[in-house]
Amino acid sequence: MAVREGNLEAPTRHPLDWKTPEFYNEESLFKELERVFDHCHGCRRCVSLCQSFPTLFDLVDESDTFEVDGVKKEDYWQVVDHCYLCDLCYMTKCPYTPPHEWNLDFPHLMLRAKAVKYKKGDVKTRDRILTSTDAVGSFAGIPVVAGIVNAANKAKPTRKVLESLLGVHADARLPEFHSKTMRSRLSEKVGNQATGETAGPTKGKVALFATCYGNRNEPVIGEDLVAVFEHNGIPVTMAEKEQCCGMPKLELGNLDAVEDAKNANIPVLAKLVDDGWDIVAPVPSCALMFKQELPLIFPDDADVKKVSEAIFDPFEYLLHRHKSGLLKTDFKTALGKVAYHAACHQRVQNVGAKTREVLSLIPDTEITAIERCSGHDGTYAVKKEFHEASMKIVRPVVNQVKRAEADHYGSDCPMAGHHIEQGINDGSQTEHPMSLLRKAYGI
Repeated sequence: MAVREGNLEAPTRHPLDWKTPEFYNEESLFKELERVFDHCHGCRRCVSLCQSFPTLFDLVDESDTFEVDGVKKEDYWQVVDHCYLCDLCYMTKCPYTPPHEWNLDFPHLMLRAKAVKYKKGDVKTRDRILTSTDAVGSFAGIPVVAGIVNAANKAKPTRKVLESLLGVHADARLPEFHSKTMRSRLSEKVGNQATGETAGPTKGKVALFATCYGNRNEPVIGEDLVAVFEHNGIPVTMAEKEQCCGMPKLELGNLDAVEDAKNANIPVLAKLVDDGWDIVAPVPSCALMFKQELPLIFPDDADVKKVSEAIFDPFEYLLHRHKSGLLKTDFKTALGKVAYHAACHQRVQNVGAKTREVLSLIPDTEITAIERCSGHDGTYAVKKEFHEASMKIVRPVVNQVKRAEADHYGSDCPMAGHHIEQGINDGSQTEHPMSLLRKAYGI
C-alpha cells in the first residue's frame, strides 16, 4: 500500500460557494461528508481537539465494518453538532488541507452541513434564542431587567426550569448583563481625534468595534483597552453603530443572517477605514469574523476586503507599535506568574503569540502559555447535551493553570476565561490580558 504524504505548504482556503443549489444538496453533502470522514478516520491526528472527532471515531469503531461505510448516514449529524467551528483542525493539525489533492476543509464542511440543517428547519428554539445576541442583550440590558436576569441566572430553581424548558444546562455559567454598556461607558472617554502616528501597517488611531458581548456582557474590557491605548498615545473612537458580527449565526448555519449582519456593519467600518482609522475588536471571534470568515463568504465584496485588511487583534496592534519603538514600557506593577490561555479564534488568525509577547515585556512577570481549546464556543458549553463534553475539553487547560501556580490567569476570549474559571472552581477569577496590562501600567 502506497504511503500518502501530507501537505507541507501553508494551508490555503477556498471561498465558500454558499449561494449555489449544490451547496444545499443533501445527497451531495453526505457524499462529501463520507469522503472527508474516511480520510479523518485513516489519520486521527485531531482526536484530542474537540468532541467531533472522538464521536466520529467511536461511530466507526462501533460499526459492523469498522470503516466509515458502516456508519449510518443519520449518525453523521452527531459529528456535525459537536463542531463549533474553532478552526484548529484546519489551521494546526490537518496535513490534507489545500493545496493538498485531498482538499480537506473540515470546519467549512461542518458549516455547510449546519447550513443544510438550518435550511431544512431542523433547529431548536433555544439555539435561535442563544444566537440572537442583539435581541437578547437589548432586552436583558434594560436597567431593572438586567438585575432580574442576572439573579435568575444564578438561582438553582430558575436554572432547573430553564434546563427543562430550553435545554440550557443548569450548571453552565451564563454571562451577566450590564445596563451600563461599553458604548455608554466610553461615550465620554473617546473622541474623534484626527491624528495618529503610523507604525508598520497601523495608522496610529483606532476605531473600537465593541462587539455585542463586550458591549453588554463585559464592558470593562473596552474600558481597559481604551485606557491602555490612550496611555500609548493611540487616539480611540467608536464605530457609530454596530450589531453582532454574525459569528453566532454562522455557527448555527444561518448564512442569510450572516449576510444581514455584514450589510449592517461593513458600510460603517469601511467608512472609518476610508477616514484613516484602524479597527480593533476586543473579542477574538469578532475579529476573526471580519478578518477571515466574511472575506471567504463574500469574496467579491471590496468593502469586506478593505475592512478585513484594517482590523486587528488588540495585542497584535500593540506589538506593531512596540516594534516601531512606540509602545510605552513604563510598567509600575509586576504580575508574577500568569497562566495565559490563547483562544482558538485568536490562534487561527495567524498573527502569532502577540498577547504573550506583549505581557512578557512586563518586568518580573512569567508567562505560561496554554494552547489548547477551552471548549466553550459561546453557546456550546451552555447547552444541556454538550455542557459535560465542554467541561471535559477544558479540563487539560484547568490542570495547566493549576500546575503553573499562577497569580493571574485569563484568556483573550472572555467566555473561555470564565469557562476555565468554572473548571477551577476555587473562588478565583479570570482576568482578561488587557486588564492585566492596564494593571501593570498602573493606570
